[in-house]
Amino acid sequence: MSSPAPGTPPKPCIGPDRHPKRPAFAMPRGACDCHVHIFGPQAIFPFSEARSYTPEDCTFEDLQQLHATLGVDRAVIVHGGAHGTDNRATLAALDRNPQALRGVAVIPSGLPRRELEDMHRRGMRGCRMSTVVSGGASFDHLRGLADETLDLGWHLVLHFHRASELLDVAPLLHEVRSPFVLDHLARISAAEGVESEAFGMLLRLLDTDRCWVKLASLYRLSAEPYPHRDMLPMIARVVGHRPDRILWGSNWPHPICPVPMPNDGDLVDLISLWLPDETSQRLALVDNPASLYGFGQIR
Repeated sequence: MSSPAPGTPPKPCIGPDRHPKRPAFAMPRGACDCHVHIFGPQAIFPFSEARSYTPEDCTFEDLQQLHATLGVDRAVIVHGGAHGTDNRATLAALDRNPQALRGVAVIPSGLPRRELEDMHRRGMRGCRMSTVVSGGASFDHLRGLADETLDLGWHLVLHFHRASELLDVAPLLHEVRSPFVLDHLARISAAEGVESEAFGMLLRLLDTDRCWVKLASLYRLSAEPYPHRDMLPMIARVVGHRPDRILWGSNWPHPICPVPMPNDGDLVDLISLWLPDETSQRLALVDNPASLYGFGQIR
């Protein structure tokens, strides 16, 4: 997605459903929502002029209320594209609950070492590159970020606009030594499915032992209404192939949502459909996030 033309205001996007249902699915103790964003407050943390969308303020307090309703104990705040490479809003949120929160930064390669170390101290554990939103970091930064953050133990997060981009970047992912996360099932739609070249590559990347797959925002990839059963064949194959590399996220507050805005309680209730046994549920919700993001033991 290219930057807006000069003088063209970024597209506004609607906010989340502010009335989440209490889900029927009971989260296990220590459950982590591995994909949320914080936006604003704009009066304190202005949005980037290079952004491609303008969200509503969706604050730390809003996230706290949501997770209290959903039964979530931990979260990973993925820095939101509307803030560009200014990570202050995310870092300020991490500072407020360092035991229960981790973050994924949006940064260019080439930052001073002291900045990376400060972000790590405050809870950042990865960096995200995107071809979806403007004003952030592109895949051109992948090799540099991999080299600069490897000794910190950070992972790379890839946010694709199209699933075919996974095929383009796969050779480089095989070369670098960093762990990496494929956001949103690598954007492989239900129409593409398990027989697609991109899905085959995803399975091969899982076999590197450095690849993690995030089950989040799958409502965007389905051609069917909730509960999006056309996504189940791919989910079942991935979970069956490497249950120790699966992560779950709500994607709250669902920026740039091209479909009817989901209710986050309904999204939680999909977990029992996607992960039908307690072992896979605990891996995706508790153990895998603890391993990747470095959470401590559950007290």
